[in-house]
Amino acid sequence: MLFGGQPSDEKRVDPASQQPAGVDLEKRITEFTLGFGERGGYRIPTKQERLTITQGVALLLDGRPEEARERLAEVDFVVHSFTDTVSGRRFAEVADGAARGDGANRGWGRVYLDLGAKPSWIVQVPHPIADQETERLGARVLRGAPGGVMVLAGAHRTAGRGDAADVAHRTDSVFHSVIGELMERRLPGVQLHGFANESFPEFDAVISTGAGDRAVSDAKLLSKGLSGEGLEVCRAYARKCKLAGTSNEQGQVAAEERLRFLHIELSRRVRTDDGRLDDVTEAISVLTQRWSAS
Repeated sequence: MLFGGQPSDEKRVDPASQQPAGVDLEKRITEFTLGFGERGGYRIPTKQERLTITQGVALLLDGRPEEARERLAEVDFVVHSFTDTVSGRRFAEVADGAARGDGANRGWGRVYLDLGAKPSWIVQVPHPIADQETERLGARVLRGAPGGVMVLAGAHRTAGRGDAADVAHRTDSVFHSVIGELMERRLPGVQLHGFANESFPEFDAVISTGAGDRAVSDAKLLSKGLSGEGLEVCRAYARKCKLAGTSNEQGQVAAEERLRFLHIELSRRVRTDDGRLDDVTEAISVLTQRWSAS
């Protein structure tokens, strides 16, 4: 059984890829993203490569880990499992086994899956490093409620040719393909972004439902939580705001499928303040805990 936090989790991962029992999830993610450069380290995956990775993730979600590993191995992806030392939750990590340290990485990202509960919501991080500390916030949000799946981009948004690595605005990425699979399972999601203080100086956060309106009640709940922490919030679902993310590709799919999707923009002054990151995590976790319980 894939979900339920049973000790047999270790049997689902090859011994060669087994990680130490205790791993700090946030540290693991930030160590991965630390090497992202603004140029290089991204290749657009072929349609078959996207399909293979997405099929592997789907098999893992369906509780078929052996088949998942076999499918992912076709494109040199691997599955690790570990217990997060902070939350005590056990996670599976889908990662590129062909990653290198010389800037020649494919940049297709990672997927993290809570092994202790049925998948029930998504946290999406499309611009790690470029939107500073969103990768750190993503890890904290993933810890905040059972049943989370985190989809993390594998390169700086400017790493590819043109906008090739800007996965929030492309449909030909592993990031978009995996999120598409999760959306087919009707999972709601939050997507994390950041903006420069001077871009919108009067606000600390912009909360939007993207191109759709299915998540207005969720947006209101999150906005209330952030305001309660003393943050100035522009509510794009109720007024015109900059940075509302209406052209976001994942948000477009969510709108078409009538799924709950939130596009969250945070100022740099919030993202670089560790205490503020905790405040934002707490506000988002109120929402993800509801999604987990529904």
